[in-house]
Amino acid sequence: MFIHNINPTLLNIGPFEIRYYGLIYVLSFMAVFFYLQHLIKHKKLPLTKEQLYDYILFLIIGVMIGGRLFYVFVYNPLYYIQNPLQIFAVWQGGMAFHGALIAITIITYLFAKKIKLNFYKLADLIAIPAAIFLFFGRIANFLNGELYGHITNLPWAVKFQNIPGFRHPSQIYEALKNTLIFSILLFQSKKKHKPGFIFWHFILLYGLFRFIIEFYRFSPNYYLGLSIGQYLCILMFIPAVYFLIKDHFLKK
Repeated sequence: MFIHNINPTLLNIGPFEIRYYGLIYVLSFMAVFFYLQHLIKHKKLPLTKEQLYDYILFLIIGVMIGGRLFYVFVYNPLYYIQNPLQIFAVWQGGMAFHGALIAITIITYLFAKKIKLNFYKLADLIAIPAAIFLFFGRIANFLNGELYGHITNLPWAVKFQNIPGFRHPSQIYEALKNTLIFSILLFQSKKKHKPGFIFWHFILLYGLFRFIIEFYRFSPNYYLGLSIGQYLCILMFIPAVYFLIKDHFLKK
């Protein structure tokens, strides 16, 4: 068993602090930028440098606003109504994947439409680095000591500070899940598929695996035996199955 006594702050500079959480986000966005730049250089993505800069900027804004607002108003509205200034404290954690996903999808659709590029072509390309982005995001959650699991006596259980009992390290489960998704998508990308196959496969795999892991992750809110996260995963899984069958399996 592991005692979690990790300091989430990497460095203090006067009144300012650099947290691992924020640093991981910065490095992840940089990685996505260089990945897309590499694709442009090798003629696999028809974007100009200016368009790439715009797209990355829109993604950063979308992830931060979409992820934060979804977490605030869906997962913990009462706390933030009572502490409204905490809405802006994103460096302390509290970002919702589903909100970020909705924002990224809308931004990618509008951006692709503006530059007259097939939405699925861009969405397929962004889905693969997104899985690694999410891997590091869950590591950041672990360092912050948030989004922990239910109480357990398994050998790898973790005692988080100020949290009763030893817990499932559900953040690590999710990090491993994202690594698996990345590996599957990378393997699939080596084969020829119709546009949209990688994107909808990402949605399918994430929804399925996250639904399972939610059984081990602590949630204060359950409805009919399922967490909010699980209902959101069902809303991912259903359209993914529909579009994969409709556009990729029935039309082969």
